Amino acid sequence: MASTYMKTAHERWRMTEDESDPESLRERRTTGEDRVRMVARQLSEPRTANWIASEAGWSHEPTKRVLERLVDDGILHRDEKGTHTTYLPDYRRQSMQEAMRLRDSGHTVEELTDRLGDMKTQIRDWKDEFDVESPNQLRGTLADESLDAAEEERRREVAREWEHRQRRIQIVGFAIREWDFLAPTTERTEARS
Repeated sequence: MASTYMKTAHERWRMTEDESDPESLRERRTTGEDRVRMVARQLSEPRTANWIASEAGWSHEPTKRVLERLVDDGILHRDEKGTHTTYLPDYRRQSMQEAMRLRDSGHTVEELTDRLGDMKTQIRDWKDEFDVESPNQLRGTLADESLDAAEEERRREVAREWEHRQRRIQIVGFAIREWDFLAPTTERTEARS
């Protein structure tokens, strides 16, 4: 069955292996600020300014200034609850932006509905195949000593893809539910005329 794969904001910002290497980023003549922004936007868990600075290959103080601007702009959240201040992307904002991109992409609501069904079917197939109800339960099966290395890696990859599809289902479902609300202003004006 052919499927239409729609990239999430996270995927668009995810770096390739070459881009994740700070040396490669510097060789491309990116600025320190650009590298910090790229690293910050691809975060999947809270990270400190030091960690981000190290990944971006830039010093701590300018990295912290860029991170604070990203917080002020609503792109990142700052968490000061733990022993160290950490930063994490605003996933609500990213999800809303992705839903608007889906609405503006030229896909019809029917195409998105079909894609939603395909993703849900794939998750049901994984539940049946592995006799589990969640990605973490699937990860728990890695304790089975009878699995070979290839099967362990396959299950890890399926668990990651399962989590990704769960996030996509939420975003695509939101885009479908709010199809009219997410319409560009010009479409809403034309519909009222």
